[in-house]
Amino acid sequence: MKLDVFKIDGSKTGEQVELEKGIFDVEPNDHLIWQAVTQEMAHRRQGTVATKTRAEVRGGGKKPWPQKGRGTARAGSIRSPLWVGGGSIFGPQPRKFHPKMTKKAKLIARKSALSHKAKEQQIRIVEDFSFEGPKTRKMQGILNAMKLADTKTLLLTQDSSKAIYLSCRNMPRMTVRAAVDFSTYDVLNAKTLLIQKSALTKIKEVLGK
Repeated sequence: MKLDVFKIDGSKTGEQVELEKGIFDVEPNDHLIWQAVTQEMAHRRQGTVATKTRAEVRGGGKKPWPQKGRGTARAGSIRSPLWVGGGSIFGPQPRKFHPKMTKKAKLIARKSALSHKAKEQQIRIVEDFSFEGPKTRKMQGILNAMKLADTKTLLLTQDSSKAIYLSCRNMPRMTVRAAVDFSTYDVLNAKTLLIQKSALTKIKEVLGK
């Protein structure tokens, strides 16, 4: 598949690039995509939620009444889970959410997500650009020229660029990732992929295995 390369003013450079068939034109594996997204969302969970068991609730050390003679049920502690103010039964405890995936499975998931975007014609190639410092207005101008101002967009750059990242930080529909760092979730969470021309080479190095 060949795509036109655009200038930052929205016009075409007259150049076309060929998308790597082994990356952007594979048979998508939707199950691995689901696994990759589930794993990433699970890793974002802190896992710090906790409840107190009857052993951890303060008080309840004294038997509230004698074992026999009152005509009522036996009770050993006022912190029994059956009592108001007692501990919790099988409540959540701190844990780690780390579902596992092999490197090969993650690789296939990313290729599958990119292939979906290519088939849906939701990939745009733009010439390389950089800023000397944070320039949100310039970044917005590029999106306006590319007619992506109202579209949820993922920008893939060749390397990590602090200036570009800071330029997009306050833009709610914009996400920036280096070509070596993007995830399956990043691709699926965006409507359109805006890829810098030099980032295609980096993607080929990372995913062309």
